[in-house]
Amino acid sequence: MEKETSGGTLFGTWNGAESTQFGPLQLAYLGDTLQDLFVRAKLLMRGQKVGEMHKEAVRFVNAKAQARMLEVLSPEFTQEEADVVRRGRNAQAKHHAPKGTSPADYTHATALETLWGYLFVTNQQERLTELMEKAVMEMEETWQEQTSR
Repeated sequence: MEKETSGGTLFGTWNGAESTQFGPLQLAYLGDTLQDLFVRAKLLMRGQKVGEMHKEAVRFVNAKAQARMLEVLSPEFTQEEADVVRRGRNAQAKHHAPKGTSPADYTHATALETLWGYLFVTNQQERLTELMEKAVMEMEETWQEQTSR
């Protein structure tokens, strides 16, 4: 299997044929880390203390928040993205949802993480960034509305 070089990016790239070898749970595994990295990079730019950044990061990278992000973003998905999300949602993890997380939220979070991983390995970083930006912005607006009530 021949690997493409990435022209100097940190992560490298995969070619189209190679990216299809990954299953939904493998893509979700990567997608979880991608979202965590994205959120942490955003928080770093705010100049907060590490403890504050960690608390904020946990608010964004958890099953309940990710399930809400999926709900908000779904109308914007292309057919290809919707298919990836469906495969991620239907993937059967060999473990139960973490304590305090509903099975439905966990399944939806996995679906979103699968999309993040898929967009990354198919070299759609612009689309990945666009959707993550929208997801994070929507969650921040939701939390601001809740705290102002």
